[in-house]
Amino acid sequence: MTPARHLPDGFLWGASTAAHQIEGNNTNSDWWLFEHTENPYIKEPSGDACDSYHRWPEDMDLLAELGFTDYRFSIEWARIEPAPGEFSQAAIAHYRRMVEGAHERGLRPLVTLHHFTAPRWFMERGGWASAGSDELFARYLTAAAPVYATDVTYACTINEPNMLTSMATLQKAHLAGSQIPTFGPTVPDGATTEALLRAHGRAVETVKSIAPHVRCGWSIANQVYQPLPGAEDVAAAVRYPREDVFLEAARGDDWLGVQSYTRTRVGHDGPLPAPPEVEHTLMGWEYYPRALGEALRHSAAVAPGVPLIVTENGIATADDTRRIHYTADALDSLADAMDDGVDVRGYFHWSALDNYEWGRYTPTFGLIAVDRETFARTPKASAAWLGATGRTRTLPLAPRSKQTT
Repeated sequence: MTPARHLPDGFLWGASTAAHQIEGNNTNSDWWLFEHTENPYIKEPSGDACDSYHRWPEDMDLLAELGFTDYRFSIEWARIEPAPGEFSQAAIAHYRRMVEGAHERGLRPLVTLHHFTAPRWFMERGGWASAGSDELFARYLTAAAPVYATDVTYACTINEPNMLTSMATLQKAHLAGSQIPTFGPTVPDGATTEALLRAHGRAVETVKSIAPHVRCGWSIANQVYQPLPGAEDVAAAVRYPREDVFLEAARGDDWLGVQSYTRTRVGHDGPLPAPPEVEHTLMGWEYYPRALGEALRHSAAVAPGVPLIVTENGIATADDTRRIHYTADALDSLADAMDDGVDVRGYFHWSALDNYEWGRYTPTFGLIAVDRETFARTPKASAAWLGATGRTRTLPLAPRSKQTT
C-alpha cells in the first residue's frame, strides 16, 4: 500500500464546472445557436442543463458539506453582454452573489472568465479571429469587474484556448460543407491562435489594472503526446501548435492551469486513436490516469517557474468505482511529480456535476449525479471519498487499478 501523502498548507482542493454546461438556457450564446443548427456534432441540445443558474446554492452546499475547500466556476459572457456594449447589471449581480455565496460556505472561488462560449453577436462578427476581438474581450472583463474585483484570488482568463483553435477549424469546415474525420490531427486555426494569445495578454492587463491582487492564468488541455519509436519529431511538430505555444504564453503568468484526462500516442503519420484492446471511457478515450503526472511535468518544463494548478482531471464513466480507481492513480502521479519538485498549488476535479458535455449528456464525469427531469442532486461515493481530503489534507488511497501503462 502506498504511504499516505499530505498536502501542503494552502493547497487548493476543489471541483470544477462551466457555466454553459450546468446553468441551462444560455440562449444568447454561440453554442446555443450551434446546438440548434443542423450538424453532425450535436446529439442533443443543452436545454435546462442542471438548472444551476438557479440551483447554484445547492451545488455549493454539497461541495462544502463533502469537504471541498475550493470551487472553480465560470461566468457567462453572453449573459453579461447580451448585445454589443449593453451590459446586464442583473447578470453581473448574479455572479457576484455566487462569489459571496462561495465564501459564506467556506469555499474559495476560482473564477473562469471565458469557458468556450461567447455571445452570439461575437460569433456573428467573426469570433476570435475577427479584428478587435481582444478589445471586446477586455471591454467585457472591465464591465464584469464587480464579480472578481474583491474576494477572488484566482482568475482563469480563457479555458483551453488550444481546444478553441481546433473548434474554430471544425466550425469553418462545417460551414464550408467539408467532411471532418472522426479521429485525426485537427489543424488549429492559426488566426484564432494569434487572437487568443493577444486576448489572454489583454485580459491579464485588464484584470490587473482593476484588481492587482488577482492571480491570473489560463488553463491548457494537455494531451500527453507520446511518440512511438522514431516518431519523436512528428510528436513535437504536432504538439507545438496544439499545446506548447499556449504553455509558452503562460511563462509570465501568476499560475498555469493543467487539464489532463488521457494520453495521445503519435505515430509517423500523426496522432493515433486509442487501440481497441485498452479500456475506454465514455468519451472513447484510453483509460490512462497517470497522464496527469506527465502533463504536470511537461507543463513545468515548458513554463519553468510558473506555479501549476490542476484545473481539470477526471473520467467519464458510469462505474463510480472506476472513477475512484482512476482518480487515486491520477493523484498518485501528481504526488510523484510534487515529490520531484514540480510546483503544484491545487487540484480541481472535473466535474462537480454530471452535466452537458458539448453535444450530449451520456459522458458522466460528475462526482454528483443530477436527475435530468427533477434536477435532484445525489452525491456519489467518489464525492465523499475525494471530498474528505479537504478535511484531512491527506491524499486518498484506493486499490490500484488495472494495468495502465
